[in-house]
Amino acid sequence: MKTLYLVRHAKSSWEFNIDDHQRPLNERGYKDSEKVGLHLATLKLPIDQVWSSDANRAKTTATIVTTLMGIEDELITMDSKLYDFTGNNVVDAIKNCDNTIQHLMVFGHNHAFTTIANQLGSLEIDNVPAAGVVAIQFDVEQWKDISKGETMFTVVPKGLK
Repeated sequence: MKTLYLVRHAKSSWEFNIDDHQRPLNERGYKDSEKVGLHLATLKLPIDQVWSSDANRAKTTATIVTTLMGIEDELITMDSKLYDFTGNNVVDAIKNCDNTIQHLMVFGHNHAFTTIANQLGSLEIDNVPAAGVVAIQFDVEQWKDISKGETMFTVVPKGLK
């Protein structure tokens, strides 16, 4: 059994004239990351590995969420290949994940994450919102074999208090 947690980065700021890769979170992004991290912490999810796009907004979201979940830093890897908006690189990376990993959390971007959630999950999702989470479970032993899994839950920051 493999479990994939897709976490879209939180709201980012367009206030600065900087490269897209360097855009920071805005105030709401920080608050939503905290809400989601605190909520996920209450679920006590087993996480074996965390990957994040190396874009500033994704790294920051990952840092906030994983810190609040109590995930150790050595389980977190930043990867430029996850700075992907189509989802192809993300899916390739997931399918090449070490099979000793049962529970993988990935932080990244849309439209990739909505596409992946619909491609691999059992629910039709219009849009994974900023700081949104989609959990998908696959009845396989190897990541290379994932196809259509079961969407276990979604988390939307707007619905959290």
